[in-house]
Formats: sequence, C-alpha cells, structure tokens
Amino acid sequence: MKQQTILLISANRFDKPYPVYPIGLSYISSYLKEKLPHYKVVVYDLYLNGYDELQSIIHLHRPKYIGVSLRNVDDANSLSRGSFFGRYKELIDILRGLCDAKIIVGGAGFSIFPERFYNLLRPDFGIYGEGEKSFLELINCMDFGTDASNIEGLVYIKNGKVLVNKRQHHCQDLTLNFENNLIDYYWQHSGMLNVQTKRGCPYKCIYCSYPVIEGPRIRTLNTDEIVNTLKDLYFNKGINYVFFTDSVFNIENEYNHELADKIISSGIRIKWGAYFTVKNLNEKLLIKLKQSGLTHVEFGTESLSDLTLKKYGKSFRVRDVIEKSELCRKHGIHFAHFMILAGYGETDETINETYQNSKKIGPTVFFPFVGMRIYPGTKLHELAIKDGTIDRNDDLLEPRYYLSKNVDLLSLQPRAAATGRSWIFPDIDVSEKTKRLKAKNLKGPLWEHLLS
Repeated sequence: MKQQTILLISANRFDKPYPVYPIGLSYISSYLKEKLPHYKVVVYDLYLNGYDELQSIIHLHRPKYIGVSLRNVDDANSLSRGSFFGRYKELIDILRGLCDAKIIVGGAGFSIFPERFYNLLRPDFGIYGEGEKSFLELINCMDFGTDASNIEGLVYIKNGKVLVNKRQHHCQDLTLNFENNLIDYYWQHSGMLNVQTKRGCPYKCIYCSYPVIEGPRIRTLNTDEIVNTLKDLYFNKGINYVFFTDSVFNIENEYNHELADKIISSGIRIKWGAYFTVKNLNEKLLIKLKQSGLTHVEFGTESLSDLTLKKYGKSFRVRDVIEKSELCRKHGIHFAHFMILAGYGETDETINETYQNSKKIGPTVFFPFVGMRIYPGTKLHELAIKDGTIDRNDDLLEPRYYLSKNVDLLSLQPRAAATGRSWIFPDIDVSEKTKRLKAKNLKGPLWEHLLS
C-alpha cells in the first residue's frame, strides 16, 4: 500500500528586504514527521517554485491533506499598499481544481483574520495561532472519523457560522529540522536561516499584531532542542548565521542566559541576530549574548519622542534608547532602529523631536515605516474606529493605515535627510547594493553597510 502524503505549502512570495525561510512550516513538518511516521510529509515553497511544479507535485503524491501557510497579509507599507489576498484565493481555487484533498489553512496572516479569511477562502478547516498540536489532532480526527470541534485553535463552519476555538495550551518541546531542498537557496539569497526560541508577547504596543497571533503569554522553547538545531546547521550544513525570530528576544532573560550558556558550551561558532527592545537589556546580559554569537540587534524603537512613545504604548523612553544604543556600540554589536513615523498621536513637532534625537545616537541605520497598519484586535483598531479613521464594519483585508493628519507627510524624507543620518524609507531601493554585498558572500542582515 502506497504511503499517504501530507503536503505543506508556503504561500509567501514577499521578499522585502530579503526572502524569508518558511520556518513555521518546518516546525509543523518536524512535528508531524515525529508524531505521524506512517505519513510522508512534503514541503512545497511557492517562492521558489510556481503552479506548474505544484501541479506535478500533487499528481505525484496525491496528498490526502494539504496545509497552506499564509505568512503575510500585505506588504505593511503605506507607500505601496500591496495586498496578497488575491493570490491566496487563487491558490486555494487551484488546489480545489487539482485534487480532493482536505485543505487546512493557517499561518500568521491567517491568524490575524481567521474568520474573514475562512469566509473568503473557504478551506475545509483553518488553524488559528500555533499549529503543531492542532494540526496533528485534526488529522487524527479526520483519519478516525471523530469529532474535531473541540480542538484548540480550530476554525470551522457550523450551521452556516464560522467558529474560532480559543487556545489555552501550547507546545514547548519542539524539534526543528530544516528542509534540505530549501536550505541552500535561502542561505545563498538571504544569508541567514531562522530559529524561534520563544512565542508570545506581553507588551501592549497599540498597533502590534503579535499578541493577536501568538497571545500575550510567553512560552519558551526547549533550549536543548534549539542548540541541537544550531549544531546541525553549523556542523552538518555549514550555516554560520541565524536570526532568532521571536517577537522580542530579550524577555525571560533567565532563559536567555541559559540558552547563551548552552550555545557557548556546545562549541558552535555561529553568529546571530534578533529583534530586541531597549527594555530589559543590561550590560551583563549583552556581554553574555555577544559571547554566544550575537552580532546584530534590531530595536523596535518606533519613535524618539517621549510623547509619541507613550501614545504608541511603549514601556520605555528616549533616554533608554540612547543608553542601550551606546551599550551596543561599546561592545561592538551592530544595531538598527525600526521606526513608525506619522502614527497615532504624532505631530510635526514630535517628528522633529525624533529627528533631532536621532543625532544623539551613535552610527546606526533607521528604518522608518510611514503610518501604522490597522489590524483587528489591536488597541489601534479601537482608536481608529473611535476617531472616524475607519468604519466599524471595515474588514481591514484591504490595507488600512493610520496616518496622522497633524504631520506633513511630504516633508518626512527631506527632514530625515537633513539630520545627516542613515534613514532608509521603504521606497528607497537598496537592492542593488545588497546584491553586491551578498556577492562578496557576506552573511546576516547587512544593514550596517548602509550607513551614510
């Protein structure tokens, strides 16, 4: 009897600032291979291959179940406002025409809009939030013909109504095995691979979708499993740079010390970067992380105005940003600041304050987004409805942005340029310079080479 197949498809084709390895699917794939050894699990990446190849894969394997990961809703850029929903609908329609497999949709993008996406895409099921255990339980229910309606995170239709089950339990002991047919491409074109050490975000930034996708409670993943993954990448596959994709790395710092110690003792000489907040970052921790390979810090700073930071729901102030930036500079760690200009509560005065304060920070790169993408379930969503920026009935699938009416948007770039610092706006094309750097076989984010 031929082994039955589960086909997992990464639908992401967005590559700004670089293509991103489909790490979510690798976690799902690793989990299913461990728990369902009688199934063949195949991962297919639409960034690398097209629909013709997909048709061949489906005809070859005749999958019983197809999981589709929707990583991005849109490009999160108010200057272009590109939406990806149409291509997702096209993919589901193509799959329906090619086979009669059960289709299960999940991923970060789907988890922001579970009811809306389910209604419009009409898969057999959806999975909200982390998918490993829920996917496994759903397959078992379908295999044995039992009721699946109590599975946490399940999105399904009952009596004509889309239901989304709440999630109360989470996975922590997760193995991660990268797909051998994908590693070479992403290592060459991205210069890094991705690993997760923790899930969830406890912070209350008004615009952020992470607490919607992963929940507010922090779950740390098994440090031994993470180190085993890093050892495999480093010793067996020649990978010497990874990016930890946690929403914020430097939370649960006792755990981070443990992870750093285990990386150091493992003999790995791997370099890494991560998203950080200036909160909860002390010199002792930074020294330990550098010893474990930390070379790049990406700060989610958003503003250099105390008034705006407060409006944005940030738990730190400008003095903290300057202090922690100097700490990174002192220890030779590259750092960049990601910003949101003209978001909720911004004025030309607070923008000018941000630009002036940017001069107080040592050599760095600022990556500003203009305005805030409005996502359902966020505080910004409530505020935007309250002040009439959007209608309560707007489903937000088409990108909607909060752009402060008290900011002269046309002057943002000239004012940034006048600071003499490196401000890289989303519409500034640095792809050719990045290609030249990658041609030199440089690895990692590379933004430190974009300094003015």
